[in-house]
Amino acid sequence: MVTRYRISLEQRHYASTTINLRLAAVRRLAYEAADCGLLSADLAAGIRRVKGAKRLGVPVGNWLTAEQGKRLLLTADGASLRGKRDYATLAIMLGCGLRRAELTALRVEDLQQREEHWVIADLIGKGGHIRTIPVPDWVKAGIDSWTKASGITTGTLLRSINKAGRIWGTGFSPKVIWGVVKQKAKDCEIPSLAPHDLRRTCARLCHEAGGELEQIQFLLGHVSVQTTER
Repeated sequence: MVTRYRISLEQRHYASTTINLRLAAVRRLAYEAADCGLLSADLAAGIRRVKGAKRLGVPVGNWLTAEQGKRLLLTADGASLRGKRDYATLAIMLGCGLRRAELTALRVEDLQQREEHWVIADLIGKGGHIRTIPVPDWVKAGIDSWTKASGITTGTLLRSINKAGRIWGTGFSPKVIWGVVKQKAKDCEIPSLAPHDLRRTCARLCHEAGGELEQIQFLLGHVSVQTTER
């Protein structure tokens, strides 16, 4: 039924973004109906597996593969304080999909344990929207390595490091993030990589792992599912 609905929309020459937006609403309705016992779980699962319409054209930006992401992380020197910070920086962007402004404002207190899982709790993102983001175990391990080496227990999680290899100040600017990403991308020969590309990569890897469009939308903090679909 949902497949026929999609084909009907395509025959009416709707844009792929419009089709996928409407399908997202149908999938969400199926999920809620199954949760309330109005629809069988198998039927709801079948509806949610219906593929959206393909987008024509080439998107702007880079999407790394899982292998490229691993290579990027391995460029951080795990033996030095700066390397531990750089690893934590890259891991949070790849594993949690944070924006640069969200990353610079991230505090130690924001990392909390909910139902035996670590999350970034009640993060205030773009436009004042609040969301809670799951933290994968490998990302938490990178954060723990940084906090243990730096001795940071409260306040801003990531800090600047001076030329002597010591923590300097109490902040972490977006300019530092740019420097870390550019240098590490150069080290593993990934051309034209920007911090936002790691956020895109997080969405791509989540999608390839079976994540639904609505889940990725919430993870990234997008107001519109159209942005997530793009």
